[in-house]
Amino acid sequence: MDKPSREPLSISVFFPCYNEEANVEATTEAALAAVEKISHDYEIIIVNDGSKDRTGEIADRLASKYDRVKAVHNHPNLGYGGALQRGFREAAKDWVFYTDGDGQFDFNEIPTLLALLDRYDIVSAYRLDRKDSFVRKMNAFAWTTLVNTVLNLWLRDIDCAFKVFPRKLFHEIEMKSTGALIDAEILARAKRLGYTIGQTGVHHYARTAGEQTGANLRVIARAFKELFKLRRDIVTRPR
Repeated sequence: MDKPSREPLSISVFFPCYNEEANVEATTEAALAAVEKISHDYEIIIVNDGSKDRTGEIADRLASKYDRVKAVHNHPNLGYGGALQRGFREAAKDWVFYTDGDGQFDFNEIPTLLALLDRYDIVSAYRLDRKDSFVRKMNAFAWTTLVNTVLNLWLRDIDCAFKVFPRKLFHEIEMKSTGALIDAEILARAKRLGYTIGQTGVHHYARTAGEQTGANLRVIARAFKELFKLRRDIVTRPR
């Protein structure tokens, strides 16, 4: 698989936000500080996914304040998958990194992923010492095992929101998931096309503000429904 040039590194960094008014500014400034150290050809994209609080207002202010920051808005809320799809479509640089907008990851660990791009086309991190409840971690383990089995992936932490992709991948695949299955869908479609996937650990931090939405029962039910549709579309359909 041909890789885009990394000399100099050209990277888009984005994060989806839904009702993250307490986190979006700190997350944006942390991203700017970290990415400035590794590239002079970069952009930061805030994806405001139909927030009902001041997230969109703050995002627009940050975009006006910083030349490298862009704010885009989904109206109405399109769900986690819809927010990631928007970020991947908006990205303009050779490589696309994404994380969540809740401050649970450290942008300074991006070089850990970039170091593996000499050997892999995609790098998907896994969480070290995951800062979630025991029940949430057990649910995540069961879900990851199921998704790996159904989609033939065998990755340690499919839903870890700390990944880097070549932008050209998103011209080669059609993303359909608008929910929690978006990570698995992208990775499964990429693998189907012959992309190699590397893994490395990154630290995970407790959320200090805002509320998690991933454990919502409607989100989980939709993910199960999408999973078996995706199997038919990705795994069992002829190449």
